[in-house]
Amino acid sequence: MSAGMIPATANAPGSLQRLLAHPLILIGGTIVATVALLAVLAPWIAPYDPTNIDVSVILMPPSWQHWCGTDTLGRDIFSRMLYGARVSLAVGFVAVGISLLIGLMLGAVAGYAGGRTDAMLMRATDMVLCFPTFFLILAVIAFLEPSIWNIMIVIGLTSWMGVARLVRAEFLSLRQREFIHAAQGLGVSPIRMMWRYLLPNAMGPVLVSAVLGIAGAVLVESGLSFLGLGVQPPDPSWGNILTEGKDNIQIAWWMSMFPGLAILITVLGYNLLGEGLRDYFDPKLRS
Repeated sequence: MSAGMIPATANAPGSLQRLLAHPLILIGGTIVATVALLAVLAPWIAPYDPTNIDVSVILMPPSWQHWCGTDTLGRDIFSRMLYGARVSLAVGFVAVGISLLIGLMLGAVAGYAGGRTDAMLMRATDMVLCFPTFFLILAVIAFLEPSIWNIMIVIGLTSWMGVARLVRAEFLSLRQREFIHAAQGLGVSPIRMMWRYLLPNAMGPVLVSAVLGIAGAVLVESGLSFLGLGVQPPDPSWGNILTEGKDNIQIAWWMSMFPGLAILITVLGYNLLGEGLRDYFDPKLRS
């Protein structure tokens, strides 16, 4: 038996047909895909320029002309929400990408090396976990210029700990499998062992964590923008649309309701998709 004959994955989940038939994956995936499609097509389907000011339609309620109404400067809220979706999803994907990169590397090294290396990396991870993530992000953002790139980087650099612990736990479990012992007996190098044989088998739970992490990043970005520390006007994001709406909630309810629903539906979609993937990848929960 050669190293190339050792399976790259073990206990692979069921077929793609069963994946698409899972109700949570189907519902969550449909919501996520719809929001992503609207965000990508925003320049073509937005009826108005999201930053265009029209004083003749200030605080106009929802109508056929403006489906979600207008704000205090006469800007179309539906158009601003479409462009805001681009911001929220970009933050989610980039921030989670950064956290995955850091978490995968640290978790893989800790889980494979074990011993003092594992103890040192996990104690460092525990120390970072002691800080409330949102307040840590607020503290860092307060010293930086508010920008979408700073938000992406800061969220990614402060949310890798869960991924690292998850990958480390998976590696510790997988190290005891027969195909890993076989690879070791054939003299496979540690780096190849980690990235060719261990990591592919650990990607199921990591994928679930990544999907749920996007939902969390969307909420964090919305919260920062709501507090005025995120995307700065006139550029739209769901959070700063909510900020404008809270000052006029008694006379312009639509300014708060529609972006709030957008955040709710998007986060719900990612959470449903994540839960469905968790069921799909967990052999104990498969029917």
